[in-house]
Amino acid sequence: MTTAGRIGVGLVVGLVLGLAGAWSWLRGPDIPYEELEARYAGPDSAYVDLPGGLHVHYRASGKPGNPTIVLLHGYGDSFTSWDGWTPVLTRDYRVISIDLPGHGLTRAPEGYVLSSDGHVAVVEGVAGKLGLAQFALAGNSMGGGVAWNYAVHHGERLSALVLVDAAGWPSAPPKDLPLAFKILQYRLGRWFLAHIDNRPLIDAGLKQDVYDPAVITAAFIDRWAEFQRAPGHRPILMSANPASFATASPEVLGTIHVPTLVLHGRNDTLIPLASGERFAASIPGAKLLTYDHVGHLPQVEIPERSAGDVAAFLAAVLSTRSP
Repeated sequence: MTTAGRIGVGLVVGLVLGLAGAWSWLRGPDIPYEELEARYAGPDSAYVDLPGGLHVHYRASGKPGNPTIVLLHGYGDSFTSWDGWTPVLTRDYRVISIDLPGHGLTRAPEGYVLSSDGHVAVVEGVAGKLGLAQFALAGNSMGGGVAWNYAVHHGERLSALVLVDAAGWPSAPPKDLPLAFKILQYRLGRWFLAHIDNRPLIDAGLKQDVYDPAVITAAFIDRWAEFQRAPGHRPILMSANPASFATASPEVLGTIHVPTLVLHGRNDTLIPLASGERFAASIPGAKLLTYDHVGHLPQVEIPERSAGDVAAFLAAVLSTRSP
């Protein structure tokens, strides 16, 4: 073999070994549910079994006899997103924080695909299992999209609706779209994300989503990353397709006749303030509250203030709806 040939072979071998080493370093094996439950489930954790092989985790906090509010997290998040709201809201309300399929401690069968209809069915299923005749519903980001879509289809079940930087309006991607969302646009990228430990991407993405990156602690990022490594979660997360999620419009939202509060961070770079303004303008009677120096996660960035605003809204709305 010539010298040039040996150099070529050496470069190829070096590249293969380098890629193998990088893959070994990036690859994140699943974390068993039992381990995650031991680490993150608490005394208020409970589960319900729903059709299709779903084993749905939720946290129920507060006095059972109080009015109920159900909380829905965003894409990639979990029931822990509402840790800052729970102490405030449980003073007067029963708080149910649900883990949607592919998230948190909820187990879903292989091949489960994320969709608006599926999420709405989960909320309706949990509400039915818990005997919730009527309840308030709040959601952030993807969870906000689920919440308004639930109100469209099951508005008679709701006493109030709260949208927190909610998803749903079609718009061009922001110029500074987090890297993880850019990778999600490609089939190979989805496969890659389904097999690695996404902690570095989660770290960068979350710190970009909020106004003050200091609120995103190492423990916060660890929890996000570990929940995504629950068995089956990453393939489910990668199954998300914009075509499978409901699209907001004035005509659709105009059918909602539930007292509605829209919260939105003015510095949200993922879902712009204009989106929150359109929700408030399209849902009859909706009230809009905006927050300066707050990004995409008001429940994390200013938990006491945003929860206090929700508590005040619910107190006013539920008192007027009482018989």
